[in-house]
Amino acid sequence: MPVGVVLRRTPGVTRWAKWHWSASAVLPGAGEASWKELRREGEAVEYHAATTTLELHGAEAEAYLNGLSSEVPSLYVVMRRSDGEHPFEILRVTASPYEAQDYTDSGEEQVEKVPMPHGLVAWIRAFVEEFYEEETFIKRKRDRKRVDLVQDGIGDPRIGKAADIYASPKLKRRRLQ
Repeated sequence: MPVGVVLRRTPGVTRWAKWHWSASAVLPGAGEASWKELRREGEAVEYHAATTTLELHGAEAEAYLNGLSSEVPSLYVVMRRSDGEHPFEILRVTASPYEAQDYTDSGEEQVEKVPMPHGLVAWIRAFVEEFYEEETFIKRKRDRKRVDLVQDGIGDPRIGKAADIYASPKLKRRRLQ
């Protein structure tokens, strides 16, 4: 599904940052756009920065379910600073909080959390209901090796030696008695 990304530019609060950029909304089913100005309120400006495709994969249905069950279901906009004509390059929009976390690991991308519109919530919920399969928990069984046997402290069996050089003093006292 095509999703438009709306970026908001506000004046910076410090002298080192002239502008503060944040993702403020997403537009489901939006047409192509390249930094089209949508609204201006004083010095704050909102741009339809780009339109990307929101792709859902069956293997990530658990992640989508996790995102939908949060207090505010959200989409994550992944963007990178650009030195070109526009300040940011929009890389992708994802509904997976796990994928968004992976993008934050490198520190090169900026990930913004944007509330999901109700229509997208219903669309993703229908996808999750169709493709999510709860994984049954299978308890791992121990192997049959006996671990309760007392080892006599003989050390490495490949090395022949007359005495036990690995024995503790307590074990040696017990042998002498």
